[in-house]
Amino acid sequence: MPAKKSAPKKEKPPAGNGNVSVFIGTDDLRVKEAAQARCQQLISPEDAEFGLEIIEGAADNSDHAQRIVDNTLEALRTYPFFGGQKVVWLRGATFLADTITGRSETTQEALASLLAFLEAGVPPDVHFILSACEVDKRRSFFLTLKKVAQLHIFDLIDISRKEGVIELEKLIIEFARELELTFEGEALHQFTMLAGEDSRQIRNELAKLDLYLGDSRLIRLDDVRAIVSPTKEGVIFSLGNALGRRRLDDCLQLVDRLIAQKEAPIAILLAAIVPKVRNLFQAKALEERCHPNLTSYPAYTSAISKLPENERAHLPQKKDGSGLNLYPLYLSAQEAKNFSIAELRLALAECLKANRRLVTGSLDPTIVFNQLLISILGHH
Repeated sequence: MPAKKSAPKKEKPPAGNGNVSVFIGTDDLRVKEAAQARCQQLISPEDAEFGLEIIEGAADNSDHAQRIVDNTLEALRTYPFFGGQKVVWLRGATFLADTITGRSETTQEALASLLAFLEAGVPPDVHFILSACEVDKRRSFFLTLKKVAQLHIFDLIDISRKEGVIELEKLIIEFARELELTFEGEALHQFTMLAGEDSRQIRNELAKLDLYLGDSRLIRLDDVRAIVSPTKEGVIFSLGNALGRRRLDDCLQLVDRLIAQKEAPIAILLAAIVPKVRNLFQAKALEERCHPNLTSYPAYTSAISKLPENERAHLPQKKDGSGLNLYPLYLSAQEAKNFSIAELRLALAECLKANRRLVTGSLDPTIVFNQLLISILGHH
């Protein structure tokens, strides 16, 4: 009879773990909202006057950062005047990032003293909340903080991955539900691509739709197109989308908009047009090579995974190096039917020519883009 496996030992929570909550991430609105929610959970409005102490964490320099940390430590060591629970919130700390102030020896020594206090254990009736957007995760402060705090990370969602798009759409649905709004059909995806991944922008655009719709609570595709102000990333997405659908007039207008927004011409080419043309070309080449099934993403990836390794080596990789990132190609596969492989090969050559003109030539960028887009889309 096999020996019975012993249950794994549960690690003892580090001292102060339940009394220290840390909220960080590049999505500043979600960081702020989550920290605010935790604060309201810990202390009632009537007790906040004497039991809540907020220390603003925006530091002008390392000496200022040291004073902020000193004030935080003083607040943590001081019990509330009337007893009971106390909450100390170091809000919006800016000196944890990889900046001159963050790297300063003065700042690092101050943070070491704060960390030593947290490691020793926050008093039972005191709760510490720390919120910050930019944090250098290589520093010992962050590495140790993970062990002594309940850590919550709210980074901007990477929508270059299929999983990222799905995650962001779920977040948008959640925000919309707060306003009793729902999306119809393709309206959600269009909103996602135009509004981008920043929570503040998403909430602003939903608020505009809320006012625009009046009593109606259903967001339609035409509503999104009429109301949502695309971010720079949204315009870039729309440009790529219009290119894939061979909508020359839309492409020309979108390029004009990006130039009017003072976007660098070479950035427009390399961020919007070249990646789209490359994806269309690769998707078309895969279509001719293995005829992948387009009914679902798993079916598509399954067909491509059967190709020899040397034929998959040039395909896009995930940022973490864990495998192929085929979602952009899957999205482009339907649009690739609008082009022949010869047209897309020529389009890549025209992109190279436009690159040289933008970098070394004196021609107006608008003319360069007009010629490029007409050469790609104007002979269909």
